[in-house]
Order: sequence, then structure tokens, then C-alpha cells
Amino acid sequence: MVSSEQQIVPRHIGIVACSAEGAALCYRTICVEGAKLLGAHDHPEVSLHTHPLAAYMRFIYRGDWQGVGELMLSSANKLAATGADFLICPDNTIHQALPYVEPRSPLPWLHIAEVVAAQAVERGFRRLGLSGTSYLVESEVYPEKLTARGLAYVRPDTAEREEVNRIIMDELVYGVFRPEAVACLQRVIGRLKDKGCDVVVLGCTELPLIMSDSNSPLPTLDSTRLLARAALRRAVQAAPAPA
Repeated sequence: MVSSEQQIVPRHIGIVACSAEGAALCYRTICVEGAKLLGAHDHPEVSLHTHPLAAYMRFIYRGDWQGVGELMLSSANKLAATGADFLICPDNTIHQALPYVEPRSPLPWLHIAEVVAAQAVERGFRRLGLSGTSYLVESEVYPEKLTARGLAYVRPDTAEREEVNRIIMDELVYGVFRPEAVACLQRVIGRLKDKGCDVVVLGCTELPLIMSDSNSPLPTLDSTRLLARAALRRAVQAAPAPA
């Protein structure tokens, strides 16, 4: 925690949200854990904008990632207008559109998979199991960032991807948390462990609402909270407030 003599003016965090539950967890983490860095009840200024998830899904269903990117840019421009200094997106799947977004973005972004990969290296993990929507698991969002750091990865099989995707899209994004969903994830993660994985990426920002180190067959990398904590660190790297 910083002292009053070293008080800083944190950077303003902009959240480009997609699905509500994951974005809410990310927002809450920033606000609650900000106190560890800034003092009781304190946290950086935070602004959030989201288009309806249905708007995103219309593009995702047909594989139109440029269309997804246009929605993200719309949010980015609105957040820039509110005074945000940088952006995060607590949704792994739509990071597939970030290459279309960043060249035209008014603000810099933290990349969720880069944050997770850095944490994996820091904790000494070498072979990561991937979990998340089928759109995410079948993409190169994580493989690209993991490979760049010399990390191996394993994808669940097709049937497992489809069932986890159903749980996410039909239950978790609506705030529905069932014991059967936990049991399914435990089976999927158990099979990733059998394939030699030493950790699992909770690569849907809703998955940490039902899975954690306490009930997972493998240690977990919680992409939602890791992104929030990276945003906090970025925010408090601002220069000290003028005297």
C-alpha cells in the first residue's frame, strides 16, 4: 500500500465488456483489491461499456471477427471519451478480434492471454490445459501467446468443447450455476491432467464463478481476476500526484 506522502493518481481503467457475469467479476475484483494498493475503500476510476451480448453473438455465429471488432471499437471510443487511459476486455473469446481493433483503437489494451501466459511462467507451469467457449478453445488466442513464451498447451476434445460451451452460453452467462456443470468441468480438467497438463486456464471469464483451485483437479489460472489485477498494476504505475 502506498503512503500518503507517496500518493499517486491512478490511471482510469476502461472495461470493454461483452458478457455480464465475467465483466462484473472483473469490475468487482478491481474495486475490492484496489484497497491493497491504494488504501481502505480506494480503487482507480473505472468506466465500463457493453453492447448486448446478442449483438456480439450475431457476428460470432458467422465467424465475422471484424464485425466483433467494430463493436469493441465502439466501446473503446466511448470509454476514451469518458477519460479512460487504457482498456481491458474481460472476455477471452472476443480477443480474436483484437488484431482488427488495436490499429484503430484510441487507447492501448492489456491482452488477457498475455497476462495469463506471464502468470504461468512466473509460477513455473509448462503445459497448460485450455478451457472456455468452443470459439475460444479452437482459436489461436492462447496458443499464440503461450507458444511465444515457450509454453505447451492441450485443447479438450470436440465433445468436451461442445459441452463446456453449452454450459457457458446457456447457464453461466445467465448467472445459473449448477452442480452438474461443476462435475462436467471436473471431468474435462481431469482428462487434461491425464494428458500431462500441470495447470488449467479458466479461459472463459465466467468459469471462475464455479471453478477454482479448491474444486479443480489441476491448479487454475483465473483469467478474469488475473486481468483485473494486471489492470490495477498498470493503473497505479502513474506518476506521483503533484505537490
